[in-house]
Amino acid sequence: MKIRNISAFLLLVACNYQMSAHAQVTPFSKAVAVNDHQQAFIPQPKQDKEALDKLTTLQKKTGKKPNILWIVIDDMGYGDPGCFGGGAAIGAATPNMDRLAKEGLKLTSTYAQPTCTPTRSAILTGRIPYRTGLTRPILAGDKLTKNPWADEISLAAILSGSGYKTVLSGKWHVGELKGMRPTEVGFDEWMGWYAAEKEITQSFDKRRFPDLVLDTFKFNAYNKLDAGRDLMFGKKGEPIVTKKVTTSMDDIAEGDETLKGYTIQKIDEFAKSGQPFFLEHCFMKVHADNFASKEYEGKSDSKYPYKDNVVEVDAIIGDIVKELEVKGLLENTFIFITSDNGPQEDSWPDGGYTPFRGGKGTAWEGGTRVPGIAYWKGMISPGRESAELFDLMDLFNTSLTLAGVPEKLPADRYIDGIDQTSFLLVDNGHSKRDRVFTWVESQFSSIRMYEYKEYFQYTSAVADMMNIDYSSHGQTGLAPWLFNLYIDPKERMPVGHRMNAWTAVMVAEAKAHAATFKKFPPKDIGLGQ
Repeated sequence: MKIRNISAFLLLVACNYQMSAHAQVTPFSKAVAVNDHQQAFIPQPKQDKEALDKLTTLQKKTGKKPNILWIVIDDMGYGDPGCFGGGAAIGAATPNMDRLAKEGLKLTSTYAQPTCTPTRSAILTGRIPYRTGLTRPILAGDKLTKNPWADEISLAAILSGSGYKTVLSGKWHVGELKGMRPTEVGFDEWMGWYAAEKEITQSFDKRRFPDLVLDTFKFNAYNKLDAGRDLMFGKKGEPIVTKKVTTSMDDIAEGDETLKGYTIQKIDEFAKSGQPFFLEHCFMKVHADNFASKEYEGKSDSKYPYKDNVVEVDAIIGDIVKELEVKGLLENTFIFITSDNGPQEDSWPDGGYTPFRGGKGTAWEGGTRVPGIAYWKGMISPGRESAELFDLMDLFNTSLTLAGVPEKLPADRYIDGIDQTSFLLVDNGHSKRDRVFTWVESQFSSIRMYEYKEYFQYTSAVADMMNIDYSSHGQTGLAPWLFNLYIDPKERMPVGHRMNAWTAVMVAEAKAHAATFKKFPPKDIGLGQ
């Protein structure tokens, strides 16, 4: 039988593959599978105990559960912050991110999903998007066949039911239909926009989109698609309402300043109430199309709008952290700063930088490897740096442990995240993760283990940097493409079987991953599975 699709092949093989509980997945892996509904992980009992002792000591000192703050920047490249090789060297200094990385833990092998909606759903569910059906951004005109959130369990919902105040400030982009909105899937409160910047500003930018803005028929037709473009606000159990109508590009240019004000307001309320909080601050920037706010226009050395916005994002991060300090919350707040995917190269020069191959929309390192900064004053020792693997889905499990409710990890579905609390908190802590799987929409594309990355499917830019608008998708040939990222971080030449012993072994790991979809089938919600 001829198999044309490697993803289908792996799923077919999975039917005959069995994982035994508490067993090593393959001889190549240090991980063990403790059950059939959770990603195998490397046991670290000694550092787990040390982390638990630190958390217990802190809670006795404060008398409170720790707060959790995620800061998610939209489309920022791995190489944009100074602490990851960018900053002032490429025309946009980032002193606040640099300081937090220096005073915390810099994770140089942090992985996101290839695009926005998949990452934002994955970190809130701990599940690979192919499982939830949220495999790509939901765009104007999409007709979903079912609500993916109807049977998903978000971190916000769990924490809200565990005594936490859960707030989303900023971009959502994980569904704006009834039943899919932030306050309908677990957040107690939300203020922000449903969509990405470009989906909003293109309605007003007549220089870049004249065929839309200046053509009455097309403009009206687009508006009939009912794509949300206004600033929204809602509380759990109440209707979501329009906070401010978006009337121009200036409204979006100043959008992150508006969101900063909301986040700082919530921090002030948390300080007064004493209630533990989970706050996810999601920037609108630096997703194209970028328009600098009045305060930051020309403030970067580059003077380009994207770079000005990087400077603004960094300054806002500094303001948020400062507010936590002023309100006496900093020492009891775990902070994680990252990007939802690699830079969108298609919009160059209105886009970020990565030193790796590819960009947003691809499984290449440039599309999925993102900055990761974990900061917790007094709990994470300054000056730490690790190249061990961390997947943003791990924030789901880790946050449950930080909140003291690890037992609420769902057991009726497959969870791809791993509890990385001890990796983050313990000096010289080691990751419990030894592999990362990447799906590009519904295609199982690659697996990274240690310094090796093996591809089964690939996305190829037909023209340089055109990873989305002018790309093709294909299957590798006689053998998967295997790269050694330590000697070839730009993924230019596979080492393959001629220089490496692990090609077949990593295929076995892929089969084990594919096997998880037999008992827990993926969902199709109408996004083109």
